[in-house]
Amino acid sequence: MSERRYTEQEEALEIKSLRRIIAAYANYQDAAERDVKRYERSFKMLPPAHKELLFHLGLKYQRLRWCISMNAAFIMNMLEAFEPPFNMSQYIDNGGHDHPSNMHNHSHVDCTHSSGRGDSPTISISISNSSLDEQHDNPKEGAKTHESSRETDYKKDEEDQMAGCSQPVGSNLGTSQGVDVSCNGDTNARAAAYYQDKDVYSSSAVDNVTPRHCTGSLFKLNVPPIDVDKVRCIVRNIVRDWAEEGQKERDECYKPILEELNRLFPNRSNQRPPSCLVPGAGLGRLALEISSLGFVSQGNEFSYYMMICSSFILNHTQEANEWTIYPWIHSNCNSLSDNDQFRPVSFPDIHPSSAGITEGFSMCAGDFVEVYSEESQESAWDAVVTCFFLDTAHNIVEYIEIISKVLKDGGVWINLGPLLYHFADSYGPDDDMSIELSLEDVKKVAYHYGFVMEVEKMIETTYTANLRSMMQNRYRAAFWTMRKNASREKPC
Repeated sequence: MSERRYTEQEEALEIKSLRRIIAAYANYQDAAERDVKRYERSFKMLPPAHKELLFHLGLKYQRLRWCISMNAAFIMNMLEAFEPPFNMSQYIDNGGHDHPSNMHNHSHVDCTHSSGRGDSPTISISISNSSLDEQHDNPKEGAKTHESSRETDYKKDEEDQMAGCSQPVGSNLGTSQGVDVSCNGDTNARAAAYYQDKDVYSSSAVDNVTPRHCTGSLFKLNVPPIDVDKVRCIVRNIVRDWAEEGQKERDECYKPILEELNRLFPNRSNQRPPSCLVPGAGLGRLALEISSLGFVSQGNEFSYYMMICSSFILNHTQEANEWTIYPWIHSNCNSLSDNDQFRPVSFPDIHPSSAGITEGFSMCAGDFVEVYSEESQESAWDAVVTCFFLDTAHNIVEYIEIISKVLKDGGVWINLGPLLYHFADSYGPDDDMSIELSLEDVKKVAYHYGFVMEVEKMIETTYTANLRSMMQNRYRAAFWTMRKNASREKPC
């Protein structure tokens, strides 16, 4: 795709957005400590007899602090490895404001490391920031967080929207896998009105904002609670995608998709492997599994929260089960025992570099609509896989239209997921558009865009579920395989 130079204002908005995301990660421990102090204040309010009965809670809170510190250590290692698509530190003055006058000649920033292993296969991560759109806090936070545990759906409330997908350039990255990263595109300045009144960064906190130096200064930031929740969501998504404990959920969600791809493409050739696009790829496990089947696989992800973490796992992991986190410590509700709440989870369960991926496996950051509306994407893919993705749309018709557009004639669309529309009941001053169709209507739209149903069933599954919790939220997810009909005339 053609590159486009950032305007000074666009680059300033991108930097502010990315700084907020980094700050949310860096403030993980401070935010968790505030929760522990709240627990302790409640404990102190108990009558003496009740305190004596529950004396063990004091030890529990200390144990909780230790688990928090272990999670924070992983997050800091992840941030240390992250190379932002901008040299962010030079844009900050002592008052904590961006200097557009200093922003020149940074339309294309090489964000790669060199591993010195030029003969290794390549995982490319193309990060192209081009539609930093105005978004709002999630008015259905209770429903989305506690009912569905799908805070990963950041389209509702996030400032890190990116679009455009460049061809990877650069040097190898990682230990035994090379990763090429390029950062280009354009940014929509419509976010300016939102950001001008939303700078939460104090002057003392914005010195040295580059992730490699963020461990001290960013801990003092006043991060919004919704950003704290996003980081905790990422911790749970690590379990879903990269821990042995998440295997049950992966078997429910990913295994039917992988089996269907295996059935539909039985004669995969190393010389001409089939291609598969995975929108809403999250932390990248499904896209990697598809690549390991012998497909040229590209994951597309909207959230920079996700991309920072997936890049670290895919590119900086040196062995299986290298890291240990405590993902369930942030809720005292529905626990069978303290030991269940404090149980450790090691990851990744496999070493990504040793997973036997097909050459050309990549991750592309950006808004699905904007990235894959490009002319270069038309009829480019043999398969599209959507897993817990369709209901992230403002306009689901647009999603289906683009899926049809990017598929070759005769290509297949495999879907699994519910219809928990993320913008439903999105009350706010700007009244976000949300088109909420029944499953029957979704299929009618698909038929209009030339799809023919081949396989259809319902699959029960969960999403980032705590298997030892007393509360389990389950979906009856729609699963289908549709084929783009080559004989049908394309709609106008």
